[in-house]
Amino acid sequence: MNGPLNIAVAGLGTVGAGLIQLLNANGALAARRCGREIAVTAVSARDRGRDRGVDISKFKWFDDPVQMACEANADVVVELIGGADGMARAVCDAAIGVGRHVVTANKALIARHGTALAAAAEEAGVQLAYEAAVAGGIPVIKSLREGLAANRIESLYGILNGTCNYILSVMRDTGREFDDVLAEAQRLGYAEADPGFDVDGVDTAHKLAILTSVAFGSAIDFDSVFVEGIRHVSAEDIRFADELGYRIKLLGIARRTDHGVEQRVHPCMVALDSPIAHVEGVNNAIVAQGDFVGSTVYEGRGAGAGPTASAVAADLIDIARGCSVPTFSVPASALEPADPASMDRHVGAYYIRLMVVDRPGVFADVAAVLRDSEVSMEAILQRARSPDEAVPVVMTTHDVEESAIRHALARFAALETVVEQPRLIRIEPLAK
Repeated sequence: MNGPLNIAVAGLGTVGAGLIQLLNANGALAARRCGREIAVTAVSARDRGRDRGVDISKFKWFDDPVQMACEANADVVVELIGGADGMARAVCDAAIGVGRHVVTANKALIARHGTALAAAAEEAGVQLAYEAAVAGGIPVIKSLREGLAANRIESLYGILNGTCNYILSVMRDTGREFDDVLAEAQRLGYAEADPGFDVDGVDTAHKLAILTSVAFGSAIDFDSVFVEGIRHVSAEDIRFADELGYRIKLLGIARRTDHGVEQRVHPCMVALDSPIAHVEGVNNAIVAQGDFVGSTVYEGRGAGAGPTASAVAADLIDIARGCSVPTFSVPASALEPADPASMDRHVGAYYIRLMVVDRPGVFADVAAVLRDSEVSMEAILQRARSPDEAVPVVMTTHDVEESAIRHALARFAALETVVEQPRLIRIEPLAK
């Protein structure tokens, strides 16, 4: 174990180049801490001539990353290509097939195929490591899998997408609408040209599915995650949330219930005294609730070259040290099938905003819908406008099943006096 840990890097984008920069800057520090050098021996990417800000001339170049995974002088293959299938999956399969460890930052790959890859790695006697796939530089996988290993995790929740958190933070600070702030985020590089993966909640859902497996010892069940993005959140909703004592955050939430395990991603109204209400900008934060430890909070940069490369390097250092832990807290052969809870059975409080014609009888219609749907209203707010404009009516409810709220929304949408699609945001009583 005194010789170098040789690694081959597939993908030289932001994270791949960042990893090489980190090893150039802190390689000696890492070697002191793990007892051996971590040496890049081979690389593969689409464009050999692209300027990445790092010198790759000393590494063996492979046009084909699958060939590199099989033939390079490497103990570990680092997959930084991205995507749930295609070349990324082929590289991991090839590396495991020839007995090489795999380190990846690919949340889509792990969320879709992590259980199968973990089983293959276990059979081959190699490690599948993916700390960088969730929350960038925050060591939440290590914390759940190792630091909290003696706890039964009852629930976890978090801000897992910096793009959405940035957009919601700027909307609140400036009063601007979603589309305007999204365009700015794209100009600043915080959002992709096609932002759907982030703002529609898919990225958060991938990360939540991984965290659920690690926390609860279950097989990954991405298809059971309820997913709702932030496109429908308006500046008006954010103003009303502030008046009611809440902040709006896109959260990923997993918890054990009497009906199974909830996995849900959606905008939430969170109280100002909750641990993550004041997490702003591109930062991420995760809160895990253990039966003995109580609440533990993890916060930091959730993306970017530096934080993500730091997490990749942490996995490499563990492998260099000879540390071996089950991929998802328990051996892959012991992962239990997920027991998903239907979102219709979710019970909680809700914020509902209606845009209505301000005329006699409106509140009677609203009250009738709530009565017929068996929804109990906690509070109501109304703001007057000029006579020719629709008026916002905001309600918060007592705890009620999601199915009842859905019934009420459908009835509201059918009312002649409701002139826009009713808006719903869940109010989340988070563990403190």
